[in-house]
Order: sequence, then structure tokens, then C-alpha cells
Amino acid sequence: MKRRAFLQNLGATASILPFTSSLPFFLIKDIELLLKNFAESNDESIKSLLELQEKNPKHPEYGGIINGYGIHNPQSTVSFLQRLSCGLVSEHSQFYQNDSLLELMVHASEYLLNVQHPDGTIDLHTTNFHSTPDIAFVVEPASLAYTLLKTYASSSTQTIQNNLQEFLENAGKALSVGGIHTPNHRWVVCMALARVNHLFPNPAYEMRVDEWLREKIDIDEDGQYTEQSTLVYSPIVNKALITVARLMDKPELFEPVRRNLEMSLYYLHANGEGVTEGSGRQDKYQKGTMHRYYYSYRYMALRDRNPRFAAMVQMLEEQNMNRLNYNLAYFLEDTDLRNSLPSTGSLPTDYLKIFTGSDLVRIRRGERDATILSKNPVFFTFFNGEVALEGIRLASAFFGKGQFEGESLEQDGDEFVIRQWLEGPYYQPFTEEEDLTGDGDWEKMPKDERPQSEIQKLLTEVRIREAGKGFQIDISILGTDRVPVAIELAFRKEGALEGVIAMEDTPDAYLLEDGFGTIQNGKYKIRFGPGRAEHQWVQLRGALDKLEAQSVYLTGFTPFEHQLTIE
Repeated sequence: MKRRAFLQNLGATASILPFTSSLPFFLIKDIELLLKNFAESNDESIKSLLELQEKNPKHPEYGGIINGYGIHNPQSTVSFLQRLSCGLVSEHSQFYQNDSLLELMVHASEYLLNVQHPDGTIDLHTTNFHSTPDIAFVVEPASLAYTLLKTYASSSTQTIQNNLQEFLENAGKALSVGGIHTPNHRWVVCMALARVNHLFPNPAYEMRVDEWLREKIDIDEDGQYTEQSTLVYSPIVNKALITVARLMDKPELFEPVRRNLEMSLYYLHANGEGVTEGSGRQDKYQKGTMHRYYYSYRYMALRDRNPRFAAMVQMLEEQNMNRLNYNLAYFLEDTDLRNSLPSTGSLPTDYLKIFTGSDLVRIRRGERDATILSKNPVFFTFFNGEVALEGIRLASAFFGKGQFEGESLEQDGDEFVIRQWLEGPYYQPFTEEEDLTGDGDWEKMPKDERPQSEIQKLLTEVRIREAGKGFQIDISILGTDRVPVAIELAFRKEGALEGVIAMEDTPDAYLLEDGFGTIQNGKYKIRFGPGRAEHQWVQLRGALDKLEAQSVYLTGFTPFEHQLTIE
């Protein structure tokens, strides 16, 4: 009945209160332009989402938003509500005070209640079901939508607010007792509890946050979180810790955020992309910008009056404003974010930084930058502006386990050294004294308990040093002779290769037989070589599949000694 009465009165008696702001008088004029840009970009997102809402009242998922797979889901739906709430209350939006949105928002909020399980959890249809972490992720946009409507909108949104309140309080039940999967989930759950507690205080929420915080924040001496996820989870953790710190009066949580943001200044390629080579999550080797850090850099730039953080904010705004439009909700919720930034400093562009906790080295010289990695199949990357060597990998056909992955990273003078030691034994019969099963089942006779013989050995050593406008890489593979070797230089597809020979049976695969090859994208070029092609077997047994790139191969046999120049 409440819903029916609300729809009957829609647009008839109530009007949305005008958006008002308590902006300090000293704000620079540009903040209004920033908010206008956010609102206009958010409007475009709203238009796209409106096409994705289920509008058939007889459909069981009525009111929900579909994802790219055509599946209605709470994650897309709560984002829809956040964006429509922003449009509804932002005077810069073409949807400002637009009552036609309200019925759609009612149906979306009802959908959320319909798909929420009795225990307060929701499903993430790609992997998690009855999931506490996934209700945690959606609590933030749901809380933002609720806050914006309660603060700036009229009583005509009361039904939406009531539905969101019920959704959030149900979520609080799950968050107070539910479990998690990954390190970052702890802090996302804490963020969600902080938000629900801020709106609907409950001692159980505070107790649960303290339980998780007793485990300590998982940050190393470099400022890196456990998952090392530059594009996805590190910015999520930063935002989560800031939220808990500000809403639950825990200022000590600003320190790990500060340390990660400082470190992340050096995880920036010269072209503005984030360094993902060392990630332990799904963003590993992925191309992407640092836009998810925007909120954290802005918040901490204002809190600490940090000029380098302010420079990062400015860079992200200049890079792609449309990627930042989801931040409109934060600016509407917390007007302190609109305060004037400190005078911007400069981002680091000339450095050599060793991150011991991640077995990773970052080197940048203006428009050129490189990453050296251990414990990673990709041991080197090199970017020159818009042309990129996304990774060098090395493999040998050594007993099906010859994919090179350095065991350690050491500094030797001006060189960085990565090594791998492999053994390939043969196995003898068990002795008569062994307690055998008697049924001939190989799996019941552990191979590692058999006597070994004819043990083959292979030592791979890679030495990397700066040279001129690039790097020299010395590769040495010694031990068992005549083992086939293949080196893969994986170049980004946005670039034209020269000096290489296309391989007939493999798309985007090339041999560099001798001399030097080049790849060019606009004014930027990388030169690499000299080449070597002693055979044409590049997808060795035991090696990882070819990278999604223009892969140039050098091949040979052990003993293998070769010096590569990348410049």
C-alpha cells in the first residue's frame, strides 16, 4: 500500500528540495567546473543504465539492471540507484529534480530487497553465493544513495529511502557475523559496517570492525598490500580504510593509506598507466589507469596538504575526466572534498626504486620506464611513451618445467640479477624393504620417495643494467646441453614492427633472426636485438601460453649466452 500511495502521489504534491551547499567562500571557481563535468558524465551513464533496467512488471527480476551477460544483478542495480540519486540532487545534472526517475528508483530498490537473502547476503553470479563480501561491496553505493536522498531530496523519495534502509540494516546483520575470502574483504566489510553504523548505530557493528582490525593491516615495508593489485584492490583498500578512519574516529588507519599512496607514485608508467606486472590478482598484466585512486589521493592531499598527492589528483583529472564521474556521490556527501587543494608539487619522473617486499624494481627516466621482477614469469618490461614492451619471458624445454621464474632478485653493483635453479631427475625402483601396496598403482607409490639417478641440472641467470637510453640484458643458461630455449618479447599491439619475420602457424608471432628489430607507435620507438633463431619451436613444452601481444621470439640451445639491448 505504501508503494501504491507513493506512486499515486508521484509528482503531484511533493517537489524535491533545491540542492544547497555549505561551500566555504574561499573555494576556487574550478570546483564548480569539476562538479559540472562529473554531473554531465554521470548523466550519460544514467542514460545507458536506463536502457538496461527490467521494466516488465511480470518479470521475476522486475526493477533490476542487467550486466553484460544479460543477468539481472544487485551490483549493477545499486550502482544505478547511486547514479540516479546523484542526478536527482545535483543542480548540474539534466535529471535534477526529475520526478520521472522516482518510480524507476522505487522498482530498483524493491528489486534489491527481493534478491537479498534472509540472512542479509546477496549473490555475485560470476562466483560467490550468499556472500558477505559482496553485500559489503554494495553497501557503499547503497549508503551513498540513501544519504543523498535523505540530505537533499524531498519526502517524495521516502519509499526509496525506506527500502534502502531495510536493505542496509539487513546487510548489517550479515556483515556482523559473515566470513570472507581474501585479504581486502576484511577492510571492505569494515567499510560497509562503518557506513551502516554511521546511519543506523549498532554496537554489534563496532565490535565486528574491531575484531577484523585486531588482525592488523596487511601492508609491507614498501607500502604494498598483500594482493599487490595496483588497479583494483589497492585503491579499494585505501578507500575502505579512509572510510573507517573518518566515520569511526580511527585516525591511525590513515597511515597505511598514506604509505600506499606514496609507493603508488612510483607504480606509474610514463604514459600514465598503472604498473600491474607484480599484481597477485586479476589485474596482472592488464592495461589501465590509476583512476580508482582519485578519491584517496584527493582526500589525503586535503588532509595532509600533500603537494605530490595534489599533483596526482590533477594528473588523473587531466587524464580522463569521464572515468572519475562516479566520484560525484562523494563530493555531494562530503563537501570538504570541494576544498582547495594545496599547491601541486611534481610527480617523480627520474628515479630507481627497489621494492624489496615485492621483489620488484622500478626505473623511470622521463618518458622511458622499466620494471624488473622476480618470482614472476615476466621479468622485465619497458615503456617508451606510447610504445610498450609489456614483458620479456624465457623458457626452456627442460622436463616440462622450464618456464623461467626467478627465485630471488639481487643487486650486484649497477646490475640486477635474477636466477633460477632446476633439477630433472630420473627415478629408480623401490627397494625390497619398501612397504609397497602390491597392486601396481603408480599413484600410491610417491615419486618423491623413489631413489633418483641421472639428475640433470639447469642454472638460468639474467643480469639487467641501464645502458644509454635503455637496458642491456645478459641471459645465461648452463648445465644440461642441447636444451631448446625460447625468449619472448611481448610488444603491445598498438605499434608497427619492423625487422622481424612472421611465423606461419601462429598469429602475432615473429622471429628475430639477426640484427635489430624496431616497434613504433607515433613518435615513440623501441629498438631491440640482436636476434637469434637456431630453431622455430617457440611454444615449448611446459612453457606458458603466448601472451596476448605481438610476440617476437629469439631461440637457441643450451649452453645459451646472449646479450639483449632494449632501447
